Amino acid sequence: MRPGHRPDDDTREHGAGRPGRGRRGGWQQGDLPPADDAPDWFAGRLPDGWFDALDVTVDREEIVVVGTLSGVPHDTAPGEVEGRISRFRADTREQRMAVAQEAQARYGRTVSWGARVGEHTALFTHLAVPVMTRLRQPERAVLDTLVDAGVARSRSDALAWSVKLVGQHAEAWLGELREAMTHVDDLRARGPQL
Repeated sequence: MRPGHRPDDDTREHGAGRPGRGRRGGWQQGDLPPADDAPDWFAGRLPDGWFDALDVTVDREEIVVVGTLSGVPHDTAPGEVEGRISRFRADTREQRMAVAQEAQARYGRTVSWGARVGEHTALFTHLAVPVMTRLRQPERAVLDTLVDAGVARSRSDALAWSVKLVGQHAEAWLGELREAMTHVDDLRARGPQL
């Protein structure tokens, strides 16, 4: 089982031991199948009537599929929303696992699921992948302040909280950076004309 994988629901030992998990655009991506068509593939593969809308997010380790449940009004009471999502999770488990196995064979990534009604989103399973880093004292002091203030339980939680905060406040810039990286990947793939 891969580090950080929580086997509490729909996924089992998918892609364990795959070498070469590295940065986008680097040589480490060489053995990882492209997943550019994953949103379209899932839209075509999932049964009609499950979702009104589909959000598919892909990174090196995981594909997260979150669908807006069909036929549930946005103003549904919170308790009913939780019940509907729970029922969907139980009723579709076998079908979702079959789709996940196909996708994992196709894309070489773990597939995780979630459902949304209005503003409420529930992820059924998803990876928590360990990431190692080295920090100098000023950066460690930031994390320790967050821990000492009770914002985070540990340095690890503080770092995760900080990354989420940066992601929320720098989304436009990160989007531009991802787009620029796509252009670099395209140029690298074409290579020089010799």
